[in-house]
Amino acid sequence: MREYLVVFLVAVAVTYLLAVLAREGAMKVGAYAPVRDRDVHAVPIPYLGGLAMLFGLLAAYLVASQMPFLSRSEDAVLADAGAVMVGASVITLVGVIDDVYELDALTKFAGQVLAAVITVSMGVQLVYLPLPGSTWAIDPIQSILFSVLTIVICVNAVNFVDGLDGLAAGVVGIGAIAFFIYAFVLVAENRQTNAIASAMLCAALAGVCVGILPHNFNPARMFIGDAGAMLIGFVLACSAISLSGRFSAAEAIQGLGGAEASLFPALLPLLLPFAVLLVPFVDLLMAVVRRTRAGRSPFAPDKLHLHHRLLEIGHSHRRAVLAMYMIAGVVAFGAVALGLVGGWRAVIGVLVMVGVTAFVVFWLPRVGRPSGANP
Repeated sequence: MREYLVVFLVAVAVTYLLAVLAREGAMKVGAYAPVRDRDVHAVPIPYLGGLAMLFGLLAAYLVASQMPFLSRSEDAVLADAGAVMVGASVITLVGVIDDVYELDALTKFAGQVLAAVITVSMGVQLVYLPLPGSTWAIDPIQSILFSVLTIVICVNAVNFVDGLDGLAAGVVGIGAIAFFIYAFVLVAENRQTNAIASAMLCAALAGVCVGILPHNFNPARMFIGDAGAMLIGFVLACSAISLSGRFSAAEAIQGLGGAEASLFPALLPLLLPFAVLLVPFVDLLMAVVRRTRAGRSPFAPDKLHLHHRLLEIGHSHRRAVLAMYMIAGVVAFGAVALGLVGGWRAVIGVLVMVGVTAFVVFWLPRVGRPSGANP
């Protein structure tokens, strides 16, 4: 655990410090987020927070590769983290170019696919899909297709949710912590060294998200931009694929201590990243449906995302972000609790968290609304 903590702290420190330099660089090259009708900021804000996050990840990976426990893991496992770093660098470069020059949607999508294909071709692949009571082994072509598709969907889901200061970094950071707990428990309890790469990646990912938030939380002094949003979505997806790809079908349906698990724990490695991003995924789906029904491109921007609706019902900017954090936390930690612990206590705990979150989201705006104000 101490080595994972060092990885986390290195990612926090490097990201936080380099964000200052990235902000200065963005101001010199004119990489600003313009004020648009759909945005909530009133003045141009510098981009390139994603560059600081990338170097935070790379620094954490280099430190991890020199640590006794992490470096003693299987070469193939540690190679997964290296493959993710290569793909992360590619997708960050695509994002930086988009932040500075505004790429068209098709070119940006091609860059996302390229980064995913590079990492998948280096071995970060799904090898099975869980089914009720069993697992479905997939052939190499299916493995590549499913893996690339999973990565690209996660990347775009995070990119879509990046609409308020600190929202994407906070939501993914919460998800990374939840996924780290899951992977760490597999290492500590089941002695599954295959989970080490995923645990290390999640520790580093949580660190870069925490490190950028002092600069990115409302009122933001800089944005992570498409570079940062695509980067953290990419690493979260690859962490899940790395974990799933390192387990055989028999190991996939084992619970803690080697006991036979129910379907939910078997699904958890693939389910958790999607559970963490449940709200962004739903928002993404609704946006695509909404825009195509209106005869527009699915990538055409608008101001009807969930975070915009939270502002409309009376939440302040900060409170809307914190409400989204709570939703992400309930889903992520609830999924881990139900998958690893189970039992009526876990169910009651999750229900309590759901109730508190519902109160915050729907009732606090009414509490703060002046008497006689319109809903």
